[in-house]
Amino acid sequence: MRIRPYAVGLIVALVAAPATAQDAINPEGLDGPPGRPYSPHADRAFPTNVYFGDTHVHTGLSADAGGGGTVLMPRDAYRFARGEQVTSNTGQPVKLSRPFDFYMITDHSDGMGLITDIKNGAPNILADPLGKDFHQRFAQGGETALRAAQELTDTFAQGNIPDALNYQPGNPSYRRVWDDIMAAAEEFNDPGVFSTFIAFEWTSLVSGNNLHRNVIFRDGPERAGQIVPYSTTPPIGSRDPKDLWVWLENYEATTGGDVTAIPHNGNLSNGMMFAMQDDFADRAPYDAAYAEARAKWERLYESNQIKGDGETHPFLSPEDEFADFENFDYGNLDASVKKTEAMLAAEYVRSGLLRGMQLQDQLGTNPFKFGLVGAADTHTGLSTPGSDNFFGKFTVYEPSPGRSTHISRTYVEDGKPALYSWQYIPSGLTAVWAESNTRGALFDAMERREVYATTGTRIRLRFFGGYGFEESDAQRRDLALIGYSKGVPMGSDLPAGDGAPSFLVYALRDPMGANLDRVQIVKGWLDANGNPREKVYDVAWSDGRVAGDNGKLTPVGDTVDLSIPSWTNTIGASELGGVWQDPDFDPALKAFYYVRVIEIPTPRWTAYDAVKFDLDLPENIPMKAQQRAYASPIWFTPKPR
Repeated sequence: MRIRPYAVGLIVALVAAPATAQDAINPEGLDGPPGRPYSPHADRAFPTNVYFGDTHVHTGLSADAGGGGTVLMPRDAYRFARGEQVTSNTGQPVKLSRPFDFYMITDHSDGMGLITDIKNGAPNILADPLGKDFHQRFAQGGETALRAAQELTDTFAQGNIPDALNYQPGNPSYRRVWDDIMAAAEEFNDPGVFSTFIAFEWTSLVSGNNLHRNVIFRDGPERAGQIVPYSTTPPIGSRDPKDLWVWLENYEATTGGDVTAIPHNGNLSNGMMFAMQDDFADRAPYDAAYAEARAKWERLYESNQIKGDGETHPFLSPEDEFADFENFDYGNLDASVKKTEAMLAAEYVRSGLLRGMQLQDQLGTNPFKFGLVGAADTHTGLSTPGSDNFFGKFTVYEPSPGRSTHISRTYVEDGKPALYSWQYIPSGLTAVWAESNTRGALFDAMERREVYATTGTRIRLRFFGGYGFEESDAQRRDLALIGYSKGVPMGSDLPAGDGAPSFLVYALRDPMGANLDRVQIVKGWLDANGNPREKVYDVAWSDGRVAGDNGKLTPVGDTVDLSIPSWTNTIGASELGGVWQDPDFDPALKAFYYVRVIEIPTPRWTAYDAVKFDLDLPENIPMKAQQRAYASPIWFTPKPR
């Protein structure tokens, strides 16, 4: 892994170059203006463009997707992502309102080629009793095929897969599928217009607990083709993330390539994603090597996707009135598990960031120091972030009158519903500030964490931390130049300086979306006793509201008309920003800061279903939501004592 920063030093030089330096080039100023070039866009050495894409998409090549009826393959998914109309898995025309800038197909590394052979009835599959059973059930399609796909995944998770179905590295079908995945990515990669990445998902499941990682390559087939994906099935693979990190290290050492891993769905890990001990080593304390490896290979975390928003939870953040947003309190694949409060602190972004600083005090390195990305985890090949265009997670959840009330999971112990399909949410998006829309530039920006997550909206968000920002800086149209010259961008470390740090933040609404309600800065820190603390500050807001005696703003209002459904932008603001200085700053304490931008209420996908299918849905199904964006944090480190 090679982190490639942009030339910050050049930015400072352009801003602060003394007149005498320019006079040496232009005596008496006769050849041009002193200082910076006249053109404000010349010689810029920082990213000025934001690109929106998805880092987590499955096609029919994944066993659970193909088994559930998905027929769209990588080339179909790429055509859709770059803006073409395609036919969905259930025969419906579907198209995006706007194409993606980049797209990553992350089919599961375990079982590559298996689902194709099962559905086609390959001789070795039919010769095995379980393989024949799966073939017959998949052939029925619909709900029967979806259940079979879930059982196939469960069988993999429990390590009970028979040899005939254990497609792993070394199997010719496994190699063939990987070669075709790479070939499809190359065919559709169009630098400057639409970027594709070679990728896969490493799907670690421990008794159903989700510890999945998406593995993303900066490289093309010349390097990525020297290997096949790492699986989770011993003896070739492993469910232990430490073994995945060793594999990543070996990949770079042997190929000269560059690769990273992005964990996701800690909210389904049942307390394992941000645990304070090594659950793969008899719950032994983490050591320095663990912290260093995780910090190196997992610089990003997928904070939200179809299976729920993972920023925080009302139990963890009781003072945060926006904490109860699309939480997915479900125990994942083991339907005997019900979510407990003891699990939650190890499952969400904000508490994970706090735990990382606690571990840094113990180990010298913060293992949970990650930037934030949003994604889909769709298993239809169709990443559809718009609430009015939601095509679900699995084929069975593509648009239909009954999908909103479908029971997705029941608890084993009592047979009661554990998960309804209305609890799924539209795809999130990853926004990347990069110099160009190319694999290299996008990947480098992700490794330096200059990224942010959204819940599907295309809010443009800038966030800088420093010590010299002034209120007037927020009004500058060259805000990026000011931000980079006076401070550091999202995803960076902010070293100790003079006085309390200040933060420059600016948010512009999605041009096809809703106005903004407010901009907030979330602070997390460790107090003098090492205990985690958090606080949410309103930084900028719309409509001239004034905080009440409790320090809270009144709600922004609601213009949603559920009969259409639609909303009007007669409340809220098209842009919000400002300079904020931490009023509770203690220079002796570690802290992180990130931005949360919240839109005004808009119709949820369930509201569009209700109108399109003329449904009278139960009152407990939410019909509105306030979509949002989350910036990658900026970390403050005190001066050494």
